[in-house]
Amino acid sequence: MPDKLVNFKAEFFKALANPLRIRILDELREEELTVSEIRDRLDVELPNISQQLAVLRSKNLVVSRKQGNNIYYSCSDPTVFRLLDVAKEIFNNHLIDLQKTLNEL
Repeated sequence: MPDKLVNFKAEFFKALANPLRIRILDELREEELTVSEIRDRLDVELPNISQQLAVLRSKNLVVSRKQGNNIYYSCSDPTVFRLLDVAKEIFNNHLIDLQKTLNEL
């Protein structure tokens, strides 16, 4: 695999390697939201939400559109939700295996 592709993948996954960014994406799963709406749902300070949205935008994971005084954010590619769902399934499988191991002790 070419180095550029490996680096691109690593940078992409770095953008997902933050709990707040994952929570933001989960909120955007069903509908587009403003920063204030995201803040209210996640109970996180506005500057922190804006900072994490900037990272997600820089990796083209979210897009924005302006309507009046509001800026609405949405996921740029819903395929990312499949990726997050598969990751959750992998983690659940690891937890199940860990629980089995603990039960055997």
